[in-house]
Amino acid sequence: MAEDLNIAKGDKKTQYESLLPQIEALLTGEPNLVANLANIAAALKEQFNWFWVGFYWIIEDELVLGPFQGPVACTRIKKGRGVCGAAWERSATIIVDDVEKFPGHIACSSLSKSEIVIPIFKDGKILGVLDVDSSELAAFDATDQVYLEKIVAMIP
Repeated sequence: MAEDLNIAKGDKKTQYESLLPQIEALLTGEPNLVANLANIAAALKEQFNWFWVGFYWIIEDELVLGPFQGPVACTRIKKGRGVCGAAWERSATIIVDDVEKFPGHIACSSLSKSEIVIPIFKDGKILGVLDVDSSELAAFDATDQVYLEKIVAMIP
């Protein structure tokens, strides 16, 4: 696939429907996890222009920063801490409309206003999370959850 995305306009569903096959094409034939995570983060950032998009991978007893797009980020997160650690602990997607109201939120940037964190599973085991932050309040909803869960399920 060419290294250019076809950026779709329209509602979220239309944008995701256009992006899914493009991400699949980026991943096809590429066995390197870092390359694949980097391209997913870049594609999501380019399509939606969110504040921050990236991955944290579970290494021993912490989430460790992986490929991302956006400003510098927290490097390590303990299980149960912040939205990422809570999603890991619960093994469930978490949508936060206002991060200031989330107990124990880790403020890597004061510009982040809302967040969605999607756990990444392989063979029933959680391996890490996809973390997406917006500079707008209540930027994420069930549509984002459905499609972002489809995207992380594509990770080989």
